Amino acid sequence: MTRILLSLAVFVFFALCVYGMWHGWKRRQREQADLPAFPATPAALGTPRLATTGVYIGTTNAGNWQDRIQVGDIGFRAEATLSLVPEGVAIERVGASAIFIPAESIRDARTDRGLAGKVMFSEEGLLVVQWENEGHLFDTGFRGDDKDVYDEWVAALSQNPINTEGKA
Repeated sequence: MTRILLSLAVFVFFALCVYGMWHGWKRRQREQADLPAFPATPAALGTPRLATTGVYIGTTNAGNWQDRIQVGDIGFRAEATLSLVPEGVAIERVGASAIFIPAESIRDARTDRGLAGKVMFSEEGLLVVQWENEGHLFDTGFRGDDKDVYDEWVAALSQNPINTEGKA
């Protein structure tokens, strides 16, 4: 009888933990409901200048690497293909909606160690694109299968006309 009660207590504790996580996720979604809608992916995209595969880590409020955006399915990590097209940055995610960052919205690109609760061992484990949408800054992180291409991405995104005008 003692084992049954102990097993039941562990199960109830586990269920309460899962409920607490679910409740926290929903609360954060309600708090972020007033964020601007993410841009839609254009119907036709140009030829990719750069492309790489990896994992979409998430999008956070810029400057707060743990404040994950959880509206809709934006907060879900997923295998993805990251493409730099003339119109901007396209992120095609497996099992989740695509994310598109217009070229005129890109403010910065860098490598970083952590974003959205994901921390890498190396300082350059993630490619992070900072972008603006209706006056709100976001950081979007991607962990590429090939980290050797990060320098190309940072250089290409830094050549964005909006970035070069702002740095003068």
